[in-house]
Parts: sequence; structure tokens; C-alpha cells
Amino acid sequence: MTDTAAIIDKFFACLDHGRAGTKPYRHWFLGDVFPEDVCNAVKALPLDPPRIKDTKGKRETNNDTRTFFSVENRRRFDVCREVAKALQNGTTIRKLESTCGVALKGSFLRIEYCQDTDGFWLEPHTDISAKLFTMLVYLSTDPGSEKWGTDILDEKLNLVATVPYEFNCGLIFIPGTNTWHGFHKRPIDGVRKLIIVNYVKDEWRARHELAYPDQAVG
Repeated sequence: MTDTAAIIDKFFACLDHGRAGTKPYRHWFLGDVFPEDVCNAVKALPLDPPRIKDTKGKRETNNDTRTFFSVENRRRFDVCREVAKALQNGTTIRKLESTCGVALKGSFLRIEYCQDTDGFWLEPHTDISAKLFTMLVYLSTDPGSEKWGTDILDEKLNLVATVPYEFNCGLIFIPGTNTWHGFHKRPIDGVRKLIIVNYVKDEWRARHELAYPDQAVG
């Protein structure tokens, strides 16, 4: 599988070619985020989608079913280890800081692997203040998956855009009081796979979710 250095090179090229927008808040549409074999390795992880009856519009409703690139999973799976190493790397942090105008030094890396099935939805929300950075990378190629992108909303919760859901593409935004987003309920015929990357403040209590719970970035 592609090594850490190659993952970083690919990610930097993605950031350089990202399409920036300012409405209704600053965001970047991304394409070709990681090497293709990395995305395929994530998709191939031997982890079944969780059986969830209702999210009640929040991922944390079913916290015990969630999967992270945690210390344990970095040890178990090569792809978790290599992606985490790439996103923990100091040069990556500096690149993200300069590209997105955000200070990440002293924060902690959190990577979630999501496998959403029919019935999943997320209510409009802004991300809690402990999150300094959010990136979503979409992984599925199921028929109809092009409609599975994240909804971007304005402060009156009007739908502004739905992010195009394409393999190895995604979205970055810097969480704030106006960064409303969600996922209105719609058919999911298959599994909606994605990873969510956050850099979070030291106050983050669920340390088992962090890739390096004892090692801040930068």
C-alpha cells in the first residue's frame, strides 16, 4: 500500500487544487484527496456497518457503534496507521494552517470511519467548539451515491448546496457559529462510506477516539 510520504504528496496536491468558497461560510471542495489504493483499503476494512435503528439526527446517539482510527486500529490496520501518520505529520499541519487560515498547533487528530445505511440522517448542526477543523472524504461508488453528499445550510437553515458525493472527493470547513451542515433523510441503497477528519482541542474527553491521544500536533 502507498506509504505515508506518498499520501502526504497526494493530499498537498489536492489542497493546492481545492475549490474555495465563502458562502454561506468558508469551505473548500476537494478532489482526488488520497491515493486510490488508500481509499480502497479503507473501504475494504473488515468492519461491518453498524446496525442502527435511528440516529435521532446525531451520530453520538449510537456512540458505542462508531469506528475511529484509534491507537488500537492503527495497530490492527496498515491503512489506519499510514493515513493517521500523514495527517499527524508536522508538514501536513503547516500546510493546512496556511491553506485554511487556522491554528492547529496543540490540537489532537481524530479520524472517524463512517458506514451509513438506509434511515441515516443528521439534523442541521455547526460542530461543537472543541473541533478546530473538519474534513469529510467520500468513499462509496454505489449506484445513486452521487446524491449522498453533505448538506450546506445558511444561518436560517435554508439549503444552500449539497456537496457532490464522489469517490475520493470531499469538503473542508473551519467550524464556527455559522457552519450549519447536515444530511437530510434520503434513500441509501448500499453503504454511505466516508471518513471524517477533525483536529480537536485538548479538552476532548473521549480520548479513545483520538489517533494519538498523548501526542498533540505541531
